[in-house]
Amino acid sequence: MSRIENALISVTDKTGIVDFAKALSGFGVKIISTGGTAKAIRHGGVSVMDISDYTGFPEMMDGRVKTLHPRVHGGLLGLRDNPEHREIMEEYGIKPIDLVVVNLYQFEKTVAKEGVSLEEAVENIDIGGPAMLRSSAKNFRDVTIVVDPADYDTVLKEMKAHGGETTLETRFRLARKVFSLTHLYDGAITRYLETVKLG
Repeated sequence: MSRIENALISVTDKTGIVDFAKALSGFGVKIISTGGTAKAIRHGGVSVMDISDYTGFPEMMDGRVKTLHPRVHGGLLGLRDNPEHREIMEEYGIKPIDLVVVNLYQFEKTVAKEGVSLEEAVENIDIGGPAMLRSSAKNFRDVTIVVDPADYDTVLKEMKAHGGETTLETRFRLARKVFSLTHLYDGAITRYLETVKLG
């Protein structure tokens, strides 16, 4: 992997995210972000590009569609050592996204509330987040994926020690963490839906 140059940040849990973004900026990393995350990072004094400016499409349908775009997933899944992938990325203006910081809509907290409706529960099923997580984790050889604020320090220490890069061992460990999270997340949704009676 080469040094981290572009990061995509979209978090529900904003614990420590401004300080992390500041540190990334100090390494010269360009940050792309979404909605409330972009607002928080910008308010913290860090330069950020809105996802809609990067994709050329506005966030739409009440935020249901914002990161489901080839410029996002091409940047996550493109193999850096594959000449054909690099040519396609160049042709379509797809930047390699080297670092992804994502955590998911808090579905379990939503459905734990007394009297929650099926409609409210469904709106808190994250689609774009798991898609980005899975794309990033699949391409762990080229992409560092962070789902837990507890891993921010590890990533920064490695970047400092390795000229802006992370180690393959860490990227692989973080990828495993992604698939564990998405497995648990889908399980929580399944368990909730099994309790729902329609009509």
